[in-house]
Amino acid sequence: SLCEQVMWHTALHAEFIHDHADYGFEVAGSRFNWRTIKDKRDAYVRRLNEIYENNVNKAHIDIIRGYGKFTADPEPTVEVNGKKYTAPHILIATGGQPLVPPESEIPGASLGITSDGFFDLEELPRRSVVVGAGYIAVEMAGILSTLGSESSLLIRHDKVR
Repeated sequence: SLCEQVMWHTALHAEFIHDHADYGFEVAGSRFNWRTIKDKRDAYVRRLNEIYENNVNKAHIDIIRGYGKFTADPEPTVEVNGKKYTAPHILIATGGQPLVPPESEIPGASLGITSDGFFDLEELPRRSVVVGAGYIAVEMAGILSTLGSESSLLIRHDKVR
């Protein structure tokens, strides 16, 4: 996502600053401000989303939001919110949502945040634990660690082989 890319580049800049002295640069007193990057990142994403939406509107493309399903009609047809749409080509952008397991399954799960919640953080956490082994989890742990959060990455291992 755009938010991930901005945060990845933020961490990359932190790494550059960390290594400046090895290349002969003297950088004194550089500090990272989470609020600054959060505000600038959110404004950047809002601006790009507006541009994308304007481009879609200019191209006379209809965006239909809702839950859809293919029908048994002879022509390619999808039904969304009770209305049918037929076209030679149908694009379904499914999106995705992270799932927080129920407390009964994992006690304390409600105390965590999802990867989406990462972008809502108002300040850089002093310590963080990222659960998962997918690329998003690894990126988040790396970004948090590089920016100064003492980070741990937890992965599930059901069986020892």
